[in-house]
Amino acid sequence: MNNYSVGRIGILGAGGYAGRELLRILAAHPRATIAWATSESEAGTPLSELVHGATGPALVRAADADLAACDCVISCLPHGESAKWMERAHAAGVRAIDLSADLRVPGEATPQWAREAVYGLPELHRERIAGARLIANPGCYPTAATLALAPLFRRGLTAGPVIINAASGVSGAGRSPKRELLFAEVAEGFSAYAAGNIHRHLAEMRSQAAALSEGAAPDLVFTPHLLPVRRGILETIYVPLHVPLAGDPASLWLDDYAGEPFVQVFSGGRLPSLADVVQTNRVAIGVTAVRDVSSPMLIVVAAIDNLRKGAAGQAVQNLNLMFGWPETEALL
Repeated sequence: MNNYSVGRIGILGAGGYAGRELLRILAAHPRATIAWATSESEAGTPLSELVHGATGPALVRAADADLAACDCVISCLPHGESAKWMERAHAAGVRAIDLSADLRVPGEATPQWAREAVYGLPELHRERIAGARLIANPGCYPTAATLALAPLFRRGLTAGPVIINAASGVSGAGRSPKRELLFAEVAEGFSAYAAGNIHRHLAEMRSQAAALSEGAAPDLVFTPHLLPVRRGILETIYVPLHVPLAGDPASLWLDDYAGEPFVQVFSGGRLPSLADVVQTNRVAIGVTAVRDVSSPMLIVVAAIDNLRKGAAGQAVQNLNLMFGWPETEALL
């Protein structure tokens, strides 16, 4: 086991899809133990009833969570409920990873403690994550979009509005009962929602585009869709270019992500599918040039598992970096 320390992990909101996925991953992690896990509706339930193989104390209510008993707290609480716990953890000197959107896009009114949060996309911010005590775990749609577009943003190659059409399985909407997510409502269907740039993830995408871009960041047009599948995200992204790219356009992604354990780049025009990534912590990316158009354009397709690379898996990747453990621990 080398000489790495063992970390005691507290989980807020373990009863949801992301929380259960986190328990599932940590159950196989040789260096992490569950100090406590919370669920308001399932307090008293043994962890093993939520996830086979999970060990640790039975679920407790958040009011009974003891920050002093853990080395890192990971919050899977809903947006708007997580920040107060992140502030408490920060004040107590406990490392924290927030899976909600509360800390991802700082604004003028953001308090100083929250400004210390590092955006937890390891492929782009690995060194900062390793030294951080507070991580804003990226959203699922922005994870796929940012990794898909970073090579173009860095080189200032985008020429106009970038159109992001994204489709997600129903687990992306959370575990709370909703009529529109019943099997009879979504089966054999496919629908857009939050069209017209009103989805909350757009601000996060814009923030990352601005941070990465050489020059002014392009406009983004984001339309999410609901797929009648349990998990997975596939994004088809249309990117106008200033100049056409010579050779296989995938070479930019192959260069930028060489050696990345959780990035799979397809070459030769091959495009990914959900089957390439479901139940993994990978993002799969494919690129193809658009023919018979008046201006150069690429189509970039990215796929992730929304519960793994889009949530719990990426949180564990960040946890590993924060604690100096092998980055791939429990994720391969």
